[in-house]
Amino acid sequence: MSIESKLAELFNKNPKSTYKPRQLAKLFKIPERKYPAFKLKLKKMGAEGKITRHKKGYFGQGFKTSQVSGIIHVKTQGYGYLISEDQKADIFISQKNLGTALHGDRVRVLLFAWQRGKNPEGRVIDIIQRGRQNIVGIFQHGKNWGLVTPDDMKIHRVIYVAPENQKNARSGEKVVVHLTDWTDERQNPQGKIVEVLGQPDDTGVDIISIARAFDLQESFPKQVNEEANRLPDQIPEAEIQRRLDWRDELTFTIDPVDSKDFDDAVSLKKLDNGNFLLGVHIADVSHYVKQGSKLDEDSQKRATSVYLVDRVIPMLPERISNEICSLKQGVDRVTFSVLIELNNNADIIKYDIRESIINSDRRFTYEEAQNIIDKKSDDKIFADVILQMFELSKKLTKKRQARGSLDFSSQEVRINLNEKLKPVSIEKIEQIGSHRLIEEFMVLANSVVAAHIDKNLKEKTGQILPFPYRVHERPSGEKLNEFRNFLKALGINFQVKKRVTPKMFQSLQHSIKGTNRQSLVDAVMIRSMMKAKYTIKNEGHFGLALKYYSHFTSPIRRYPDLLAHRLLKHYLAEPDKTIIKKQNLEKMCSHATEKEIKAMEAERTSIKAKKIEFMLDKIGETYPAIISGVTAFGIFAEITDYLIEGLIHVTSLTDDYYNFDETRYCLTGTYEGKCYQLGDQVLVKVILVNPDEKIIDFELVNNES
Repeated sequence: MSIESKLAELFNKNPKSTYKPRQLAKLFKIPERKYPAFKLKLKKMGAEGKITRHKKGYFGQGFKTSQVSGIIHVKTQGYGYLISEDQKADIFISQKNLGTALHGDRVRVLLFAWQRGKNPEGRVIDIIQRGRQNIVGIFQHGKNWGLVTPDDMKIHRVIYVAPENQKNARSGEKVVVHLTDWTDERQNPQGKIVEVLGQPDDTGVDIISIARAFDLQESFPKQVNEEANRLPDQIPEAEIQRRLDWRDELTFTIDPVDSKDFDDAVSLKKLDNGNFLLGVHIADVSHYVKQGSKLDEDSQKRATSVYLVDRVIPMLPERISNEICSLKQGVDRVTFSVLIELNNNADIIKYDIRESIINSDRRFTYEEAQNIIDKKSDDKIFADVILQMFELSKKLTKKRQARGSLDFSSQEVRINLNEKLKPVSIEKIEQIGSHRLIEEFMVLANSVVAAHIDKNLKEKTGQILPFPYRVHERPSGEKLNEFRNFLKALGINFQVKKRVTPKMFQSLQHSIKGTNRQSLVDAVMIRSMMKAKYTIKNEGHFGLALKYYSHFTSPIRRYPDLLAHRLLKHYLAEPDKTIIKKQNLEKMCSHATEKEIKAMEAERTSIKAKKIEFMLDKIGETYPAIISGVTAFGIFAEITDYLIEGLIHVTSLTDDYYNFDETRYCLTGTYEGKCYQLGDQVLVKVILVNPDEKIIDFELVNNES
């Protein structure tokens, strides 16, 4: 009888008993010389979840209900939390129970007995999938081995590199190291250097280091590039004939000034019945990127383009994204069009979804379109239609507000870089009317497509057709309570009704609009919401207050949009058949959601790095700021003009002894009673900027809050 069978028999007979390895060895009559191998086998079986490894090294029966899987989120302090869809609360993992897990890994965790009032606690027993293939850090030559100290402060282990795996790296250089061996938590991980990035101060090394840390690859595999290069420049006449020809209609794009990939164009014309026909024309990427091709496999894997502060890492090769699919001015392009007839109240009368061909008449920047809206530009050809579009978009905005849609246009900044990629200025990005115009038209097209699939085609065919929806669920009770407590600390009364609706949050937004607390409350409100995700189950979009919503309008930079095009084409032709199995489509949706989150983290990390670099020569300067966080160890404040956050250590508040009131989110002086609370305006001086530790420290210039 095998060891596995013996263990199964023993544990089944004694399901509540646990055993030390020595006890099991004695029961199974394992010779002393074979004991080390036996003990190692027990540990491996425990890691694989075949048996359960309990506290203090005991082994026993495993219970499926005591094990959960999910993504591990490690904090800089060393401990972590498991985020699992199967659990209502995040599972706490102490540093000693992390095993060989790294931040972002998908792991299996064994749950401990639950203590009332606390987060569930557990121990990592298996690494299902590494969250990253490569780690970026600083290389140093050691006596025998090389050492890589990770940039990511959430990775608390130095990585050992054998001499033959050092790729001629020199001490002090940034390198990319690939983990090769780490199964024993008592030893440091081993790896091999796969890329030497250069000295930390070399031009561009800071951002390319971030890209590599998130496993973002700028280059494409040879086969993918070859497929892209074989795609024809010209559209065959037969293809033109079978499409709706929109080339004679006035059509144009409106995008940021630095855009190179134009995946959406718009048109508008007045009909004889007094209604308007709005055209939203989207680059037909699925015409070129065929299911099962190398291009498709690679874009599915990437799932999204990533917009770092100094570069774009595209989902598709530039030949596609910037050339044959980009809706450039004056060039024929194949598109997928949503044509929507709207009356004067912006109500949908009817719509049509067609494969089409367009020729964009003009490439507008947002600023150029805004000049027409503001009557600062007298454009004889486009002025009338852009002004009509703007009036239509205002009606769509009014309808959106009436249904309770939330406005999450949070403040962002543009970091301007010089030729050496150094930040020279930071400016806030103000949302203007031309932004809203395009946003309203894209939201409308996305919702029409989702409703067509989940409502109209469902009624027509009598079956649910698999489709990638963009879903935003209602906030959980736990997050809602935390948000309400946060608002209570600010003196804001937030009434939570039995049925949670977007209008509850919309009313709150209206009540604080224009106040100095607006951006702070909006930021915390976003964190209290559930994360938007892709899934085949349409559950509506809470934030937009829409029952039907999908992503259809950006197939050049988002794979779910490309999938939506492919499936929609198929359902328009053969609605009774499917080309992707439900379970496979759901996996694609989950993968796209994970990659989107990773892309957003990379983008924020790159922005934060440049913000810190921008502040390097600002030590000693003072700025108006707003208190954005309060903890027992100090106050976080955000510079109002630059949206740059720093910490005011409580030890620098020398005028009194301050106590932290976690219910009111404030620090209060014991003797004078002065209170520093979330949302207060303060004046701060920059006293420390540390790019390596990614921190900025402030001190208060005065004690007036």
